[in-house]
Amino acid sequence: MPEPIAVPPDSPPRASVLQHVSHNVRRLRLAAGLSQTALAERSGVSRRMLVAIEAGERNVSLGTLDRVAEALAVVFSDLISAPDNRDRGRINELAWAGSQAGSTAVLLASAPARREVELWEWQLAPGEIYQGSCDGPGYTEQVFVYEGCLTLEVDGLARPVQAGEFFMFASDRPHGYRNDGPVPVRFVRNVIF
Repeated sequence: MPEPIAVPPDSPPRASVLQHVSHNVRRLRLAAGLSQTALAERSGVSRRMLVAIEAGERNVSLGTLDRVAEALAVVFSDLISAPDNRDRGRINELAWAGSQAGSTAVLLASAPARREVELWEWQLAPGEIYQGSCDGPGYTEQVFVYEGCLTLEVDGLARPVQAGEFFMFASDRPHGYRNDGPVPVRFVRNVIF
């Protein structure tokens, strides 16, 4: 199941996120002197998808945006940040919405590491599942749950992470998050690479 960057079409944040992505991808592609065809070849994302992204007409997965960012030699946050954002470390943009009302991921901040560190605030409604894609070698995720109980699955093994607990894992293998409980789960996630 794809992981949409935008929220459902009737939600107000959808337009601004898609507009940011649309504007930033086009601006960064032109600054790099790349055609849409060249960016498609470099990123492995179809030209048709890139045309739709730049037109602001298409939801796009987080994994697809990661590939586009890498091909443009920029970080993920450069693609979803508001173009007029003066503080490059503070992002505070909705980047994922689940199928259950109230399930969201907001990229709060980004800071340089070897390449980058991302700070995310997540909320999963009861029954919500997020299946991540394998990150590249050297990626690590840190999760701190502050409300509810998160079920973290890594390499097919489920591990409950209770409120007040922390877990860190190499995210270059299959992993995902789910809420098996009756109340929303809220947690902070750092992605380090």
